[in-house]
This record gives sequence, C-alpha cells and structure tokens, in this order.
Amino acid sequence: MQKQQVVFVPAPGAGHMLSMLEFANRILERDQRISVTVLIMKVPSSGPTPITAPNPNIRFIQLPQVDPIEPQLMQKSIEKAVAVFIENHKSVIKQAIIDHILSKSIPLAGLVIDLFCSSMVDLAKELGVPSYLFFTSAATFLGLVLQIPVHYTRSGREFDVSDPDWVIPAFVNPLPTRVLPYFLFNKDGGYESFKNHGIKFKETNGIFINTFLELESHAIKSLQSDIEIPPIYTVGPLLKGQNNSSSPNNHEKLMKWLDDQPLSSVLFLCFGSMGGLEPPQLAQIAIALEKSGQRFLWSIRRPPSKDYSEMSGEFVNFSQVLPKGFLERTENRGFVCGWAPQVEILAHKAVGGFVSHCGWNSILESLWNGVPIATWPLGAEQQMNAFYLVKELKLAVELKIDYRSEYSDKVVVMADEIEKAITSLMDTENPVRMRVKEMSEISRKAQIDGGSSFISMGKLIEDVFVNKI
Repeated sequence: MQKQQVVFVPAPGAGHMLSMLEFANRILERDQRISVTVLIMKVPSSGPTPITAPNPNIRFIQLPQVDPIEPQLMQKSIEKAVAVFIENHKSVIKQAIIDHILSKSIPLAGLVIDLFCSSMVDLAKELGVPSYLFFTSAATFLGLVLQIPVHYTRSGREFDVSDPDWVIPAFVNPLPTRVLPYFLFNKDGGYESFKNHGIKFKETNGIFINTFLELESHAIKSLQSDIEIPPIYTVGPLLKGQNNSSSPNNHEKLMKWLDDQPLSSVLFLCFGSMGGLEPPQLAQIAIALEKSGQRFLWSIRRPPSKDYSEMSGEFVNFSQVLPKGFLERTENRGFVCGWAPQVEILAHKAVGGFVSHCGWNSILESLWNGVPIATWPLGAEQQMNAFYLVKELKLAVELKIDYRSEYSDKVVVMADEIEKAITSLMDTENPVRMRVKEMSEISRKAQIDGGSSFISMGKLIEDVFVNKI
C-alpha cells in the first residue's frame, strides 16, 4: 500500500479535539504509511488553540477565522450556533485541502469528521473522496441521533415534556423523556440541527466510535444490524490528553496533597471544562462534604453565562462562593482548586470516587482507572449517559440523573441528598465498586493485541486504507 493522507476535521472543543488526536495517534502507531493532517478552527475571541500532538507525525493547519456567530443565535440554540459556525468553514476548509493536501504527491484517502462537522460530508463529495465520522460520544447516543429523523418522519415536531418514554434500538429500556438531551425540545434550531446530523451520518462511508464492544454490546449490535447505517468500528477507550490550562505551582501542590492521602480515600468532584455550578448549589455541596467526613478534591469552576457570551472560567476567591469557614474547617481533609488535571487525578491511587457530569470522556477515564461515579449531569447528552450508567449497566451511583444546568437558578440539590450519594459511593462494600473494577480490566484488554478495539482498529485500517470502502 502506498502512503496516503487523511484529513481530520475536529470541532473546536477540548474534549472533541483531544480525543480525535488520540485516535489519529493510534492509527499512525498501527500503520506508518498513513499521514494525518488536522485542520484547526479558531473560535472568535479566543487565543490560539493550545495543542500538544501525541505524535510528531501529525500536522496541523490553522484555518482562517470566519465571521462570529450572532449572540441571538447562541441564546436560542447552542447546537444550531455550532452547526452554523462549522458550516461557515466549508470554503476555507476546501481551500486548505486544495492548497496543502491535493497539491502534494500523496493521495487523499478521505476526511475524518467530528460529529458536529456533518456538513463536511458534502465537501468530501465535492472533492470526490470518502468521509468518515469520528464519534466522540457513546454508541447509545449515536443510536439516538440516528433515530431523530425517524422520529421527525412520524411526528413532524420536536419533543415535548409530556411525551411518553422513547423506545429506540440502542437501549434495552425505554428512555424517559426527562433524560433526553435538551436540544430535542428546542424549537429554535437545536432539534433541527441534530436531525440533520442524523441524516448526514448515514451518508458517511464508516463510523468510528470512542467506545469498546464489551461496554456497549447491545447498542453496537443494534447499529451493526441496521443495513442503512455505515460500517461501525469501536476504537476506544481513547483517553484524551491534558490541555495546558493548569498552573504549574498549583499542579505540584495538588499532586503532593494526593500523594499524602490513603489508598482510595479521596472523593474527586469535577464537572468538566465547560461545567460549573452557581454559588447556592456550591454551598449545598460544601455542607454535604463537611457532614460526610469524606476526604475530597473539589474542582470548582465558574459556569458559563446563560447566553454563552462568557464561557466557563475560574473563581477569583473560593471563600466568596463557599460557606464561611468551610475552607478552614476542612483544610486537613480537603483540597479545593480551579482547573484540575482530571486524567492524572483519576489515575492516582488515592482517588476512590468521582462526582461527575457524565461527559463521555470522563466516563471512559473513570472506568479505565476503576473509579466509580456518582452521576450529576449538566447538559448535552449527559442525562442520557447517567441513565445508561445507573439503570442499564449498574456501573454508577445515582446522585442525580435528570439535573439540567438550564434550570440551575431554580433547582438546587440539597446537602442531604448529596451526602447520601457520596457516602454510598465511597462505601467499600458497595457492589458498584467491584463492577467498575471489573470493567476497568475489560477496557484495558480491549486495547491490547487480540482485544475487541485492537481488532476493530485493524479492520478499520484494512477497510478504509486498503480496500477503500
């Protein structure tokens, strides 16, 4: 096989970018005849995207900045805004491929696009090359997205809170309406955007999912049995690397504190790079932590503004948003910080539990390291992920399943409920802990020679780059 180029088109978000880079790295490790170029979109009002390539053979091209999205659209539907923003890149992406890829002697094997970049399927057709979907979330979520066009054909409308539970092939149990992604109820473009994604996904030549067969066997088999869905390849767990947001001094202090804690004794609370809770909710968490007596490492970030004009960031002074005296009373058993190196923390021997927003990357990282989760979803598909973990896999403790950041100014989870969940999570006799440890071993075996994802990756390379599906 002669050397071939592949162009990766990630969405401009850390979770999406870093997972896709790790996927590119795995491909290059398996076959050095493949060349990877990653096109980087610049988000307006942000600085240069901080990227550390996991492989020196990955090339980056920074794309010209396109017009920013109108604030009114961001307020109506973040999903629609992202879709418009990415579609506006179509011409600059095409020009970049013409100038930097097609002008080279190495042939272009295809485009690998992020789930939010489905509009690039049409660009691949214009260029006369295949397109492949890299799906950063769960197979269950893919199954849901692919069913949205079917739902629209039957109902002709968005979802309503009064709708009955939704039966879809990717889930064993019907999905309660209360755990459906919020965009399914959005009449200002959110539902329509994902309906269009679902249509475009079926036009790709293959779908690569960051999951492994043993974790989502029912969902994967349901996808593979549908003749309208392109070939499915499980390539996970792909654990994303860290970004460069940490303070070196704080990082050293944080890790030293963890080193001094007993084995599996620390509860880690973190809600993702975009996650944050309002001060009234932070106060209830603080009360619960204090009453529980648990050792804890708590990553606290300021939530995005409701209209997303300001993104998640750091609090200047934690004492201003936490109960008076809390930091002093818990200083011998707790550590409060802003941004935290989640991958490194979850891998630490002192960490024994994780209160998480249930983003898919976080779920894979916790399972890989054998750290059980207490579920506290905030948005996107996280409520659905929490339902799947708790109700279908029994791999997590339910703190909340249907919490939504959109209602955070109206709904506060009280300290007693939080304390009950974290106490259950940290109970060494909780059977969830044993199941998570077993899944940790399975996830690691999936990636080694002979494992399900290792085999799937080999088939992917054979199909895509040799037989060229």
